[in-house]
Amino acid sequence: MESRPCPFCTLPALRVVAQNEYGLWIYDGFPISPGHSLIIPKRHIGSFFDANTAERAALLELLDQAKASIDAEHHPNGYNIGINDGAAAGQTVPHLHLHLIPRYLGDADDPRGGVRWVIPAKADYWSER
Repeated sequence: MESRPCPFCTLPALRVVAQNEYGLWIYDGFPISPGHSLIIPKRHIGSFFDANTAERAALLELLDQAKASIDAEHHPNGYNIGINDGAAAGQTVPHLHLHLIPRYLGDADDPRGGVRWVIPAKADYWSER
């Protein structure tokens, strides 16, 4: 069986918004909201826990750059920052990437719980059960 090349290891240069020594920032190809971005290490690693200290710092630097740019262009009201780490967590591309998802008032009926909604039955902890 032929394996596909990693889509993040073969990104066209025109997709890259910014980069530093260890990582790059792109806009998500299937955005959830305007400005949805991915921060990706240059080294092919699957898990955040495999990133070394320098890589982690570089990724967070790019995360800050992306947020500042999105703030200026789109003026979101909040953000979700997420990593799907492992197949059980929903990771579909086996190359570490951080999602920076701008959120806007009214984009969800009730955004409370944010990332907790990955397991809907356990997300709502504030209502009576």
